[in-house]
Amino acid sequence: MNIFERLDSAIELSEDEAMLLDSVRTLARGEFTQRAAHYDKSGEFPWDNIKAINNLGLNAMFIPEEYGGAQLSYTAYLECVREISKACASTGIIWATNFHAIKPVVDFGNEEQKNRLLPRIAQGGLVSLAITEPDAGSDATGMRTRFTPDGDDIVIHGGKTFITNGDVADLYVLFGKWSEIDDPKKAISVVVLEKDTPGLSVVRKEDKMGHRASSTATISFDNCRVPRANLLGMPGAGLEILFSSLNKSRPSVAAHALGIARASFEDGVAYINERRQSGRKIIEFQGIQFMLADMAADLAMCEAWLWRLAKLIDGGGTDFGIEASILKMRASDIAMRIATDVVQLFGGYGYCSDFRVERLMRDAKITQIWEGTNQVHRQLIGRSFLTK
Repeated sequence: MNIFERLDSAIELSEDEAMLLDSVRTLARGEFTQRAAHYDKSGEFPWDNIKAINNLGLNAMFIPEEYGGAQLSYTAYLECVREISKACASTGIIWATNFHAIKPVVDFGNEEQKNRLLPRIAQGGLVSLAITEPDAGSDATGMRTRFTPDGDDIVIHGGKTFITNGDVADLYVLFGKWSEIDDPKKAISVVVLEKDTPGLSVVRKEDKMGHRASSTATISFDNCRVPRANLLGMPGAGLEILFSSLNKSRPSVAAHALGIARASFEDGVAYINERRQSGRKIIEFQGIQFMLADMAADLAMCEAWLWRLAKLIDGGGTDFGIEASILKMRASDIAMRIATDVVQLFGGYGYCSDFRVERLMRDAKITQIWEGTNQVHRQLIGRSFLTK
């Protein structure tokens, strides 16, 4: 049993969670792995994979039972994210975005909103988290999307960019500014927008370097009307909701990155155990062993931190923002470095699309950018040591 097999075997899951994870692994290592190259080349949305996920009822694992779900631990959720992303990073982030986007409704919605919206997601609906704008990325307070109250409605004007699931979502958890509040931080508010709302349109879909099967869209809102009943919390509650959402989504993005990293590492180990140069296996060369040791050590320590943080959250911990930033930053940096080093181990073959390490390297890059760039996370981590 190698170090990673020991790490995996030490993850604490209930019997039901372990059985579900076995089903997810079977699905990911079979159908998802077989279809991943096709979806990457075609850029098609992986509806077959989403149907298979829904057949397992995976959305139910992050929806409370009283709203039609079958809620499991955060640890089990992260392990599913990692296994799906290991097979097909596009499918992994599509599904993880459902969690990222619906969590504000689970945590901050009122009973009427939860009863009305959550069962749709438990049954397999897609959700989109709409925060980013052309002039408001890492600094969300710069967003210009505007919410104007009008009787029992809220009128929405503006637009969002780089929105995962933006063209396929059933629900949009949308952040914007309340027109009657002048302070840019205090004005941030959240509404739930349903698909086919008049005035909601998809401007374009991005043609991306990686995650090509995961749709990333620019969307606009032109005089969209939503009932005031779709406002989460009070006007101006958006910044608190945003920070809470990001603290839970960043470990998820880290699990996604570690799925890419683990797939790259395992492909590299298999290749250098088979490929021979000068009559010897590549893995027998000391320089290659040093590369492998560095990759293994960093990956093992980061995975251990992932499961430590998951246990903290499952135990009811709430103050883990810096831990989440450390995890997201390090996991995504490791994913990019391991994927790049494994391409190097494959030599010229690694640069060709016949081997998936080429795709994994392209998929790894965005993990350093989304959910807060790693430069922003370094600033957050460093600033946490500032004495008053």
